[in-house]
Amino acid sequence: MSESAQQTPSFGDSHAATLLLRELIDVTDDFERALGAELSVNPTDLSAMEHLIASGPLSPTALAERLELSTAAVTTVIDRLEASGHAHRIPNPEDRRGTLVVPAPASVGQAMRRIVPMVTAVDQAIRDLPPEEQEIIVRYLGTVVEAYRGHAGDTDRLRSWKRPEGAENTPLAGRAD
Repeated sequence: MSESAQQTPSFGDSHAATLLLRELIDVTDDFERALGAELSVNPTDLSAMEHLIASGPLSPTALAERLELSTAAVTTVIDRLEASGHAHRIPNPEDRRGTLVVPAPASVGQAMRRIVPMVTAVDQAIRDLPPEEQEIIVRYLGTVVEAYRGHAGDTDRLRSWKRPEGAENTPLAGRAD
């Protein structure tokens, strides 16, 4: 038996919550594939759209940083998004030499019609629970996130769904309640 076969984890004996987290990751991938198919974009272009939708117009350099791609590679992404009508470039009003990538309102609307009902349903699922159960779930998920972070290595990558400090409210910004 090869060494890699011996190290293959068996999740069969894992706690039901651990198995559900694994399934949540898989279903999230399925959701993103379906959204990408609906928008007719590949996973990289979808990720770019997520950042543009959440943050609004971004410079190509800022988009490259968020996607962890070279500026040359992100130029290709932007070209594809423009060709498909999902985004366009405009002059940067704060930098005469620069440009901004702006998501197309119709594409934002199309994506949000798919995303908002899912996020609302997920949010309602926890809000339907008594406060003490909500606290337990939040504590558990916080511990899970820290475990993942501990095994993911150092990363301070910007998340498309997480609003940067001081940024104005955007379509995917969290609620303050």
